[in-house]
Amino acid sequence: MQSQEIEKLTKIIAKLPALGARSARRIVLHLLKKKDTELPALIGALQEVAAHIQKCKICGNFDTDEICSVCADTTRDVDCVCVVQDVADLWAMERVGLYKGQYHVLGGILSALDGVTPEDLNIEGLFQRLQNGAIKEVILALPATIDGQITAHYLLSRLKEFPINVTTLAQGIPLGAELDYMDDGTIQMALSARKKLV
Repeated sequence: MQSQEIEKLTKIIAKLPALGARSARRIVLHLLKKKDTELPALIGALQEVAAHIQKCKICGNFDTDEICSVCADTTRDVDCVCVVQDVADLWAMERVGLYKGQYHVLGGILSALDGVTPEDLNIEGLFQRLQNGAIKEVILALPATIDGQITAHYLLSRLKEFPINVTTLAQGIPLGAELDYMDDGTIQMALSARKKLV
């Protein structure tokens, strides 16, 4: 039998993405075993995040300042904006280290099933950024799902008003994958996005 405090902590941790009740119990047990070392460090880090982290008022990234380190970086290209679904996608792009432009976080994608409309997303913020004419290209880096494609089509229909290039990330067969293991949609996407070699 667990105490109410331990049960409450387990339930809170179980709500985190990719964690279930069993994983949450393991984490709680680990923290309790390291109560004098790891638990205070975790509490301190959580308090720091709660007190200081905020959304960037330009792109929607998380940072300690009103303008995140990406938007504040004067060495980055200001004429290209990569539109992503969530901050996790921005972090993934930054981890690769190849893209040197700006970002715009929508905060989700359109979904009729979940009732997510354009008003629920940071779409108008993107169009406000396009008003000054400095941006020349918008990259739509949205999920290759039905809702992701619906969101991309919606944005594309509205981006036609601006004199900019609109591009999307290439989609299809991942590096090192075999056709036999690919689903039909991935193969179809790869075929339709094929490139001329010679």
